[in-house]
Amino acid sequence: MHHAVSRLRQARLARSTKPFIARGSRAERCPQCRVVPGYCLCAWRPQVPSQAGMCLIMHDVEALKPTNTGWLIADVVADTYAFGWSRIEVDPQLLALLDDPTWQPYIVFPEEFGQGREVVQQVSAAPGKRPLFVLLDATWTEARKMFRKSPYLERFPVLSLSPEQLSRYTLRRSRRSDHFCTAEVGAMCLSLAGDEAASLALDDWLDAFSGHYLAAKFQRPINEDDALHQRLLALR
Repeated sequence: MHHAVSRLRQARLARSTKPFIARGSRAERCPQCRVVPGYCLCAWRPQVPSQAGMCLIMHDVEALKPTNTGWLIADVVADTYAFGWSRIEVDPQLLALLDDPTWQPYIVFPEEFGQGREVVQQVSAAPGKRPLFVLLDATWTEARKMFRKSPYLERFPVLSLSPEQLSRYTLRRSRRSDHFCTAEVGAMCLSLAGDEAASLALDDWLDAFSGHYLAAKFQRPINEDDALHQRLLALR
């Protein structure tokens, strides 16, 4: 498997001048699912079609982190694109994607930061266009900076989500329970676009990844016959 996030990770590693050492990055891991051997979850990776696309704009080392969940979006959504973010230059391929007439980009970000910009809460792509959700994959502090300092995104509507639930993600923790990991946001966007099956599959894939990752960390057994694994198995 060589999807957009894995390719971005390899490109970022290739230009590193010193090893990137994140928490948990020293352990041997499956190159496909990023979980240590013995807890690999590749056998349950879902295959679900979706109409929407995902564009991940990732902060410098985000693709290198073993707990990054943008990777999970690329696992599930075939039309996922990933680009590194820079304040001083923009990848020409990113600009070409945003200008592609087959896509209707939406910048997914909270309404409170969209002053002076078109803010929407629903997806309504024009005929002949497919929704493309642009997600800023970073810590919350980094994402706010990226949102402010990316003028090439200002011409697109800001999609503000209003979820009722709290974040379920347990591998990295925001100080606010109403902040969601990238995969959770991606699943909400898919649901808004009418890709309900892909949305549910991504939610389950996130739960499976979190469960396997934590089980490996604490050397706990995995119940491969539970409802979660059976749902994912049916989507193979």
